[in-house]
Amino acid sequence: MNNGLDMQIKNCFACLLEMEKNMSNNYSIAMNEASSDDLYEDFFDMFTNIKDMARDIYYFMSERGWYPTEFVKEEKVSQTLDELSTKLEQLEKGE
Repeated sequence: MNNGLDMQIKNCFACLLEMEKNMSNNYSIAMNEASSDDLYEDFFDMFTNIKDMARDIYYFMSERGWYPTEFVKEEKVSQTLDELSTKLEQLEKGE
């Protein structure tokens, strides 16, 4: 394939992924506001399918280098968790 076509395909998949993310956000809201358990279950099933599709698209793009992922050191993850834990404690105390 040529670079122009590759770029068009990449952009198409980027749009698909963005659409799936937005749809999953909307289904999350719909689940919260479902008026019955049956409706909630229907929304939940659709939400799960959409999340699975979004994940498949992400993997497809990542495998081709179209969705680069930043790898961080364990200490950075621990630091961020500590910061979030502190903020959560402050919220729980009403600070």
